[in-house]
Amino acid sequence: MISKTLTRARLAGGELVDIVLRGGLVADVRPSGAVPHEGVALDLDGRVVMPGLWDHHVHFDMWALKESRLDVSAARSAAECAALVERRLRERPPEPGATLVGTGFQDGTWPDSPTAESLDARSGAVPVVLISHDIHCAWLNTAALRRWEVRSDGLVREEDCYALVARVNDLPDEHLDALAAESVRRAHARGVVGIVEFERRPNLDAWERRVRSGVTMRVACGVYTDRLDDAIERGLATGDVLPGTRGLVEMGSFKIVVDGSLNTRTAWCHDAFPGLGGEGAFGVRAVGDDELRELVARAHAAGIASAIHAIGDRANTLALDTFERTGARGTVEHAQLLTGSDLGRFARLGVAASVQPRHVIDDRDVADRHWAGRTERAFPLASLLSAGARVLLGSDAPVAPLDPWVSIASAVSRAGLGQSPWHPEQRISVGQALRASTRHPRLAPGVPADLVVLAADPHALGAQELAAMPVEGTLIAGEPVYGAAGRLPDARIGGAEFVGITDEQR
Repeated sequence: MISKTLTRARLAGGELVDIVLRGGLVADVRPSGAVPHEGVALDLDGRVVMPGLWDHHVHFDMWALKESRLDVSAARSAAECAALVERRLRERPPEPGATLVGTGFQDGTWPDSPTAESLDARSGAVPVVLISHDIHCAWLNTAALRRWEVRSDGLVREEDCYALVARVNDLPDEHLDALAAESVRRAHARGVVGIVEFERRPNLDAWERRVRSGVTMRVACGVYTDRLDDAIERGLATGDVLPGTRGLVEMGSFKIVVDGSLNTRTAWCHDAFPGLGGEGAFGVRAVGDDELRELVARAHAAGIASAIHAIGDRANTLALDTFERTGARGTVEHAQLLTGSDLGRFARLGVAASVQPRHVIDDRDVADRHWAGRTERAFPLASLLSAGARVLLGSDAPVAPLDPWVSIASAVSRAGLGQSPWHPEQRISVGQALRASTRHPRLAPGVPADLVVLAADPHALGAQELAAMPVEGTLIAGEPVYGAAGRLPDARIGGAEFVGITDEQR
């Protein structure tokens, strides 16, 4: 591997530096021109460079598949959603016998209910499966209920939904691998060097195969309960790199789901959802205390961290209780609604909060309706940081775009285009958001040479500009995978500034 020197790079508010890359690592960061450059030189001419970005929560196959599916996220009612289906069937009908799959509906604020009959009136005999925005429920017409052998009035939720989506997504490896390779290229174009993968398919096998075929992406692969014993039998612990994957694929966490979601009104909460009665009024609890504790303890004994999905405040309390009782370490995935007494437990227990800031914008209206009176402690990013918690940012793609700049902008602004900030007291700084979006927030000797080249200083941009951040190049292990960086070694690129995260911003 040829050594490289990125010359004339400027740290934020500091001096020009040269960055030496050797053996896939940052070997040195020194004042520019202090010593002759080493190996191949690239003159950045003051261009913006910072550590490469990570998305800490993705479902990659579903993200790759989303591009080819009907987007119904704009629908504001069941009737509008069904009309979008009718239009798609008229303009671009699927092959005979094929199922039309759509994604993104959010019925938590709809004035009407999604039923098989209402979808039948617009879809006829073509099987239609619509997967919700949060992937916790699916809406089927009668033809799809028959095709997929589902017993329902048209809506399936939680475990039944997961099982259906797994079957709908069960496509040949070569098809999914081709889509994944293209999605990796799109991620590189946004400065992404690594992902934490929570796809329910056999992740380790899939990413071993993809990387060996030439795909370049750092991937930490999570496993669910049905594959935990297999990972233990293979002797895999969190952080172990899989042989033959160029150092890119590693064992991630044991993922277990404690409750449902906000939009589907299945998040497990201390207070009932308005208008719901009976057993499900407080949401859905997906696993019992004893089973959760036993599974997390088993993973912990094998050196595997746990990633516990918890959205409702009661689910978050249970997740933290489990970490405390088992001594395990890991993450709470989502941590959307928290009680005040739980905020400080993250830091005390060494548990990270893995959050998805875009959900703040996408779910704010649903939260105002279904968590009324509680929203001051919903998506409490600033409160978590103030309490000393380690916060990790992700997308939950395909729920939100696999684009860290969208997540960063959402965390900084808590507002979409034309919106006022929702609970602005929970906004965080650009520096905090960048730190939560990287594995190694400082460019220092010994860290992987995973870098992103930018056209502007993130600290100087507003939220909308951050979301659309122009990425000019991405390197993984010192090798170019996208853009201007791909013109190494013979190009001279000039432009803006070279930005790192200073000690004060860390």
